[in-house]
Amino acid sequence: MNRRLALAVDVAARRGITQRLADGSHTLYDRLTAALTAWVAAGRRDDLTGWRAALGPILRLVLLGGLAYGAYRAARAAPWLMWLATAAWTLAAWRTGAHEETPVEQQQTAPEGPSAEAAVALLREVLGDRPAVHLSEVLAHLQKHGQGEGWKVADLRLRLEALGIPVAPRVKVGKIPTRGVRAADLDRHFPTRETAPSPTQVDAA
Repeated sequence: MNRRLALAVDVAARRGITQRLADGSHTLYDRLTAALTAWVAAGRRDDLTGWRAALGPILRLVLLGGLAYGAYRAARAAPWLMWLATAAWTLAAWRTGAHEETPVEQQQTAPEGPSAEAAVALLREVLGDRPAVHLSEVLAHLQKHGQGEGWKVADLRLRLEALGIPVAPRVKVGKIPTRGVRAADLDRHFPTRETAPSPTQVDAA
């Protein structure tokens, strides 16, 4: 019996470690892609039109591509760099995963909270006529309206999933894949397009 108990505790501990690393990795990935997306978009010139206005983002994408290719060539020339990069990522994910326990996980069984309809209305508002939207854009929309202060993308993801709203792990918007919501998934799970009175509210409590 003691051996079984010890084995169960060991398995639980390993699952906790794995979950912490997975959560940390997801958060790091979301932060990195959101930061790079914002940096590329910031290169657009509002005082220009046409291809000249888009020249800045294009040049920044080319720069990122060059850096990625340089990192690839460096890893091919010195494979030990991959071990170093893996160790650095794992350490960062471990530290980040320690902060991933959000109040959302404790509130999922609470009786009060926003309805799924209100959240879907918000998502449809941000989506517009597009097929998909990144969670980082939805979060920016919320915070612009005074909601979700201090939230991270992971906080919004957990809240949406608690409401039964599907969140895709790799939604490509502007050629950058990261966590987001697809209009097709909303249509499949929430076929009615009725909007709530206050679509900018997704539970900021």
